[in-house]
Amino acid sequence: MLSPFLVSNPPFQPSLIPRYSSRNSFRRSRRERFSFADSLRISLHGIGRNIEVANGVQFDGPIMDKVNLDDDLMVQVCVTRTLPPALTLELGLESIKEAVNELKTNPPKSSSGVLRFQVAVPPRAKALFWFCSQPMSSGVFPVFFLSKDDVKPSYKSLYVKEPHGVFGIGNALSFVHPSSIDSKGHSTRKTFLSDESAMVTAYGFSDIGFNEYSTVNSKDGSSYFFVPQIELDEHEEVSILAVTLAWNDSLSYRFEQTISSYEKSIFQVSCHFCPNLEDQWFKHLKSSLANFSIEEIHPIEMEHMGVFTFSGRDQADAKELKNIQSSSQFHCKLSPEVVFSNNMLNQEAKVSSLLKDEANINAVWASAIIEECTRLGLTYFCVAPGSRSSHLAIAAANHPLTTCLACYDERSLAFHAIGYAKGSLKPAVIITSSGTAVSNLLPAVVEASEDFIPLLLLTADRPPELQGVGANQAINQINHFGSFVRFFFNLPPPTDLIPVRMVLTTVDSALHWATGSACGPVHLNCSFRDPLDSSPTNWSLNCLNGLDMWMSNADPFTKYFQVQSLKNNGVTTGQITEVLQVIKEAKKGLLLIGAIHTEDEIWASLLLARELMWPVVADVLSGVRLRKLVKPILEKWTPVFVDHLDHALLSGSVRNLIEFDVVIQLGSRITSKRVSQVLEKCFPFAYILVDKHPCRHDPSHLVTHRVQSNIVQFADCVLKSQFPWRRSKLHGHLQALNGAIAQEMSFQISAECSLTEPYVAHMLSKALTSKSALFIGNSMPIRDVDMYGCSSENYSHVVDMMLNAKLPCQWIQVTGNRGASGIDGLLSSATGFAVGCKKRVVCVVGDISFLHDTNGLAIFKQRIARKPMTILVINNRGGGIFRLLPIAKKTEPSVLNKYFYTSHDIAIENLCLAHGVRYVHVGTKSELEEALFVPSVEEMDCIVEVESSIDANAIVHSTLQRFARQAADNSLDIISASSLLHPMKGNVLLCQVSGIQYSQYKVKLCDRPTICSDEFSQFHREGFILSLTLEDGSIGYGEVAPLDNNIENLMDVEGQLQLVLHLMKGAKLSYMLPLLNGSISSWIWSELGITASSIFPSVRCGLEMALLSAMAVRHDSSLLRVLHYQKEENGSAQPHSVQICALLDSEGTPSEVAYVARKLVEEGFSAIKLKVGRRVNSVQDALVMQEVRRAVGDQIELRADANCRWTFEEALKFGLLVKSCNLKYIEEPVQNKDDLIRFHEETGLPVALDETLDVFEECNLRMLTKYAHPGIVAVVIKPSVVGGFENAALIARWAQQHGKMAVISAAYESGLGLSAYIVFASYLEMENVKASTEQKQGTAPFVAHGLGTYRWLSEDVMMNTLGIFRSPYSGFVEGSVADAIKNLKDVKINNDVIVKTSKGVPVRSYELRVDVDGFSHFLRIHEIGQNTEGSVVLFLHGFLGTGEEWIPIMKGISGSARCISVDIPGHGSSRVQSNASETRKTPTFSMEMIAEALYKLIGQITPGKVTIVGYSMGARIALYMALRFINKIEGAVVVSGSPGIKDPVARKVRSATDDAKARMMVANGLEIFLENWYNGGLWKSLRGHPHFRKIVASRLLHDDVLSIAKLLSDLSSGRQPSLWEELEDCDTNISLVFGEKDFKFKQIATRMYGEMIKSKKGENNIIETVEIPEAGHAVHLERPLCVILALRKFLTRVHKSSTETELSQKLLLALKEM
Repeated sequence: MLSPFLVSNPPFQPSLIPRYSSRNSFRRSRRERFSFADSLRISLHGIGRNIEVANGVQFDGPIMDKVNLDDDLMVQVCVTRTLPPALTLELGLESIKEAVNELKTNPPKSSSGVLRFQVAVPPRAKALFWFCSQPMSSGVFPVFFLSKDDVKPSYKSLYVKEPHGVFGIGNALSFVHPSSIDSKGHSTRKTFLSDESAMVTAYGFSDIGFNEYSTVNSKDGSSYFFVPQIELDEHEEVSILAVTLAWNDSLSYRFEQTISSYEKSIFQVSCHFCPNLEDQWFKHLKSSLANFSIEEIHPIEMEHMGVFTFSGRDQADAKELKNIQSSSQFHCKLSPEVVFSNNMLNQEAKVSSLLKDEANINAVWASAIIEECTRLGLTYFCVAPGSRSSHLAIAAANHPLTTCLACYDERSLAFHAIGYAKGSLKPAVIITSSGTAVSNLLPAVVEASEDFIPLLLLTADRPPELQGVGANQAINQINHFGSFVRFFFNLPPPTDLIPVRMVLTTVDSALHWATGSACGPVHLNCSFRDPLDSSPTNWSLNCLNGLDMWMSNADPFTKYFQVQSLKNNGVTTGQITEVLQVIKEAKKGLLLIGAIHTEDEIWASLLLARELMWPVVADVLSGVRLRKLVKPILEKWTPVFVDHLDHALLSGSVRNLIEFDVVIQLGSRITSKRVSQVLEKCFPFAYILVDKHPCRHDPSHLVTHRVQSNIVQFADCVLKSQFPWRRSKLHGHLQALNGAIAQEMSFQISAECSLTEPYVAHMLSKALTSKSALFIGNSMPIRDVDMYGCSSENYSHVVDMMLNAKLPCQWIQVTGNRGASGIDGLLSSATGFAVGCKKRVVCVVGDISFLHDTNGLAIFKQRIARKPMTILVINNRGGGIFRLLPIAKKTEPSVLNKYFYTSHDIAIENLCLAHGVRYVHVGTKSELEEALFVPSVEEMDCIVEVESSIDANAIVHSTLQRFARQAADNSLDIISASSLLHPMKGNVLLCQVSGIQYSQYKVKLCDRPTICSDEFSQFHREGFILSLTLEDGSIGYGEVAPLDNNIENLMDVEGQLQLVLHLMKGAKLSYMLPLLNGSISSWIWSELGITASSIFPSVRCGLEMALLSAMAVRHDSSLLRVLHYQKEENGSAQPHSVQICALLDSEGTPSEVAYVARKLVEEGFSAIKLKVGRRVNSVQDALVMQEVRRAVGDQIELRADANCRWTFEEALKFGLLVKSCNLKYIEEPVQNKDDLIRFHEETGLPVALDETLDVFEECNLRMLTKYAHPGIVAVVIKPSVVGGFENAALIARWAQQHGKMAVISAAYESGLGLSAYIVFASYLEMENVKASTEQKQGTAPFVAHGLGTYRWLSEDVMMNTLGIFRSPYSGFVEGSVADAIKNLKDVKINNDVIVKTSKGVPVRSYELRVDVDGFSHFLRIHEIGQNTEGSVVLFLHGFLGTGEEWIPIMKGISGSARCISVDIPGHGSSRVQSNASETRKTPTFSMEMIAEALYKLIGQITPGKVTIVGYSMGARIALYMALRFINKIEGAVVVSGSPGIKDPVARKVRSATDDAKARMMVANGLEIFLENWYNGGLWKSLRGHPHFRKIVASRLLHDDVLSIAKLLSDLSSGRQPSLWEELEDCDTNISLVFGEKDFKFKQIATRMYGEMIKSKKGENNIIETVEIPEAGHAVHLERPLCVILALRKFLTRVHKSSTETELSQKLLLALKEM
């Protein structure tokens, strides 16, 4: 009988608990609620004594229901300390013990606190095992396990696969609802835990009411929740072990009591923790759960509440409680006698006690075998039909703990069992009849044996008297599988003369062999005589003698134990010393991660990789090949994964470079043949192979040190040795090579328009998450995924929250049948794997593999105990791998087709239809993506057929390998040349920028540019020249030539340049930038901290030009040589010139235009482009084109450019009229880009892309895919418009690979830009020739490039002569590459055209004094910009910031405003001095005081008005001043800000919460405060910024922590006046800026905007919202360029509005005076 008392920790429920009880959150029906309550009352009836249990800290709740304005409110914030990740759960526990012991030596001085230590541990499920290890006589409560299984959990599901869950013990603090009241009915002082306590989770029950020492009862509206003292919270990606300590002297629970309680908890869990049993926990699960002999109550759910959010009652501040979840599978022991449990225990009768009731001895033995299997944890049975095995099948089917699956094909069934064992890490049991049914198991037995997969085979057999006499289905089954099984035993036919104990010990022995160090299949051959059914026969109960103890418990009859050294984890120091010494002395080490099956070993391999910092080559079956990246790539502790070593080894130069002195291989198998071959080539060296089995896995005979140990044990030894951190030169080379090849493969796979097999492999990782797994088929699929799979950044929220754990990455579970590497049984294995791993499984197999196991569809159809699967069948109509082998070149096609490809025309769709499974056919990339992602949403199984072709696939692979080899060679050439000229720094090739400046130019043009409108009358071009100086004095120049349009203008571009100058100083350049394969974009993000796409295209173009030119000068080379590096001995001729296409404006009569065209031909132009679309109608343009063609003849290439000016109908008229003109192409003939192909199809005219490319951002190849149509014959690329050379090169490569012309076009740049374009065009021509030669496509025709704009230049930026002239050799106008190179190398600037030069805007820093309320505030000021009559902008930082963080943005707008930032009182270098009496030594940092101080500051800065810009806390101040000080505020930019909190109770709670944070900061220091502050959800986006740690470090520079803490309290949004009511009366200009990812403040801004536009006072004012793309809360740090642009636009609008208002007032005044 259950006791009526729970652990009665004092009442508490924090702001974590919602006003609406959690039962309403789950919409539990009233009837369900009452049934639980009735059950509880019945079960507790008659129990009347109280139980006293040690209490944790007691808090109140819920806040929103019970807090009154006159309450004495106290809020506590949990301080979370994240420790480095631990190798094992046991070591994680030791780590936490050490942290607490250190705390004990230096106890906190505060009288109250909540402290949480947490450490990341391996994610393999251990919570249930740890819970079951606790003694029944536990003296610590509560103790509980809660399952996270979300697929209809039941007690049977515990045995199929250990569930992830939560184990908790002890009570750190408790929450009881309703709140306590005193004896007079008045509320006492209320104490709450802040809802901003990151990662704190409360567990408990609704509808349970009790207080200290009271009885348990059911009461609506009541609840009891607690935070465990020790908690293991398991997730798919990482498990978190945590200890929570809470104390509060005012609540009579001191720190000493907390430590005492903690020590009891930690002592118990440490003493009852058996790491040696973790690998085989399933053997002990049943007996452990059998000890919990209670009656479960249904229905009841245990609830847990994760991340909590509270910020008031109104608008976006509405109180929310997120992630309230419930579990219907748990066991919670609240006291020795009060236990709640659901779906954990088997309530049915014990099978073992029913043996005596069996009808015959056959049934007794069969039941005993099945029962012993379940006691050993084997509950998944794969049953094949058969008469002789009927007793085994019936016993398995009837057992309450078993899950059975049946299939008519024994071969498929056995492979299914293998898959289950791979997924669950425990054996499945296979039951078959006799005869060839047994023989059909052989292929799977071989696979299991070779891959060390445990299986238990129960094969029925004829009795001895029927053997060898021709009996039906009787064959010799003795040792049927030979050496492929680890253990064989031939059980005699059941008889009561043999004790049943023999049967039990035989099963126990078999499983011991199956799960030993060389685990694998075991075989029990079970003979049965008649009867084979349940017909009763007499049998003696004497055979059950000796089973009394066995029948009374749930333990196996024989338990095997292995004595092992816990201290050294099985690998003694003496044995491993030599290996450790070899590792310690390594200078060129390589870590090779092979096939790994367990999460623990994957985790260990990652920690080992981080410790060694060697290059890591991870096999696709390791789990980390398709990893999800967590850390920014430049983190120093992040290991370098060389994913594309296989491709790199295609290069002979790379093979010659590779040299190792030590290789550590974890796990036995490596997929890549080339990696194995290069290791053979490098030998001799120390080769250390680590695997737990004793077998010899060394096909190349290289292993010098064989360590028989699991990877965890080995890693433990290495990690404890603490090797010195070092990186070899090879490390940097491999990192650069891998990056280059990865970019190349991504480009090539994406650039190919058709759906290819490598694209399938490439896409897989994007479709996989931590909740999914991959099963890869043999032959081509596994090789493709190994070569073309990629990592991604799609990691989970939990991993994000644990960033401080220094986890290098998050892995994806991957497996395959690589024991014997056959193609049989793959579908069945994948289905079993899905059952075992309990994840959504994606399986990739070839068509022959699929057809080989079509009977597996019968298993697939059953969908037993698993999540949905997606089966990708790559159907190339045969065995495509043979096409890639040498035999394909030496064998007749007919022989290949028949005997190797085994070509077929089987319809996979019909097979699926026959089996009743869902089928999808995909033939395009988009269809594949839809098929991969949609099923996960629909929760449906699906067979996806991906159509392919053997020949096409061979061509794709050959092409990819060729480009991979080229990328490797190019990268290695750059590395080699650079390292010879300049030594490496930290094994990375870097050079540093020492200076940068820009000069604005203005050059005269001889005519109006064709890009300008007719109203344009000033013939000049303006832009900027960037000058970039490296540390060795090398100087590179770049031109920034913006086109005034809706995207760019001169003033905005200069603003960006000022920011670029600020960011570039001291920047380090990688020598890999010239690869133009994404290298520059990556560098801009990682080094400068801005996204390349946020830079104006012209600015990026000029920056890239300067970077590349500077690197060319540094190498004493040329821009062409830097871009197209070739060794001198290659002797390949470089082009001396590039042809130039003349540009012709078609103004004038047809004859006039034709005359000019004829003159151009006479000058030597071989190609002319006419601008069309400028006339009244397109017919007139057609007449001009016809006249020009007649004038120039047929040999001259004519092009037309319509600049998207025509409707489709207008373009069609033009096209039909000029069909006879033989146009090379027409650029952008239609306004609607979707009509381009249609235009070609209806007119037959070739089309070129131009303006379509203007929106090209960072290799947006997907956008180009739809233009692969052969009617699109060219791309016209303006580098200054598409965003620089890198984007231009990517577009050009795409075009050339699709047989299209790549034309470089100028946008009226000066001679500097034109010189760079000539070189760049030459580079593209050389690349095209090289590609054409390698593809044997003949000579690639040279292209006339659109650089004819040089004819518009009346003067130039350069004094150098532009090398464009008529070639004496060809007779055509060409640009000289040699002259262009010379011009770029020795730039001579024409100072006559330079308007101004800037090395960056200087920052003036000074102090200003303002006096407020008896205090003098000395405010630190940073000022940028001229003190003119223009706008004055005052910048206010956020909490913990300083005015310095605004400097980059201030520089960006300094050209149009005087910018001033201030260190808000209490921050940075601002200081305060008391002028009052001694009783007031510190000021009150209230909103009113801060605003008054800033108001007086503005008065000192300017007599006029200012625009005030504030972020977060500064935004609240800015908004307050905009509403209260309208006489001095012209406008306000509110960046991620709020008007405060309207609800009085919410304001009270918020102020109490901020007080708690302030106390926490003072008590724990700023560093710990920041760790907790930036772990909040608000900063998720910022945490992904490459400079995040630098940003956080800048917050540590505050000297006066007490002032910061006081300001946090005084300026709390709970104390500041709520401004919501004043928004409607707003009478100034307001811009509300927020980040796209900042959902909370986006919602707040939307509501603020709705209130402000109601204002009648400011009908003429500007009220706007601005969303900053791809940004979170800290938009000014994450996307500064976007913020600069938004500010400039707002200031321009404000200035214009102010000017118009001022003019209107003057006119009114003048009218009055009249």
